[in-house]
Amino acid sequence: MLVRPLGLPVLLGLLLAACSEPPGASLFPLDQGRTWTYRLTSEWENNTSEREAVVLRNEGRDSALDSGRAWRRRSDSGIDYWLRADDTGVYRVASKSDLEEAPKPDPQPRYVLKAPIAVGTNWSASTTTYLLRRRNDFPPEIRHSHPSVPMVYTIVALNQQVETPAGRFDGCVKVQGEAKLKLFSDPVQGWRDMPLTTLEWYCPGVGLVRVERSEPANSTFLLGGVMKMELMSWE
Repeated sequence: MLVRPLGLPVLLGLLLAACSEPPGASLFPLDQGRTWTYRLTSEWENNTSEREAVVLRNEGRDSALDSGRAWRRRSDSGIDYWLRADDTGVYRVASKSDLEEAPKPDPQPRYVLKAPIAVGTNWSASTTTYLLRRRNDFPPEIRHSHPSVPMVYTIVALNQQVETPAGRFDGCVKVQGEAKLKLFSDPVQGWRDMPLTTLEWYCPGVGLVRVERSEPANSTFLLGGVMKMELMSWE
């Protein structure tokens, strides 16, 4: 049987396929040693605001999970996240706070970006409120008394240009998340579906560069607001 040698174009194609990375991997880098510093600004409907810095660092790949090796990312607030990337996209599989003894696996993969990286691709993941508060009750944060709700994420645009304090980034992917949480608004409006909206921008070679979160209330019982997280520096 005569075996014909592979032509150069075929050989190059095979090599490129062997070296190809999972979809979305360059938009959410997982390799060890990377660090991102963000400015997080929250503004509420009563004209109060808060500003803080958030630092995230990739700690490398470890074997802390029974399900196998995963990439660990840690926030300076003391929370670790384990992530994986494959042909289906980039997704979280577990998390752990400094108060917990062991990582807590997610019931199902929680996608950060799902393949194909194309306009219209969507997925669902749970979310909670970050901004909605009660004006007069304690504790004021709604997230302490209400369960998480599903949020539908959709890739709504490609090749976006994004300005941040860390610089201008091109070729970015824009993701929009939408959810609703039913709450008793006030005696006049009664129970309402409160909208929760997230916009995220992921850029090649950098990752997440900008997040905008909107949780309006327009209620005499509840206080809503907006949050913005912008990349300040990365390495």
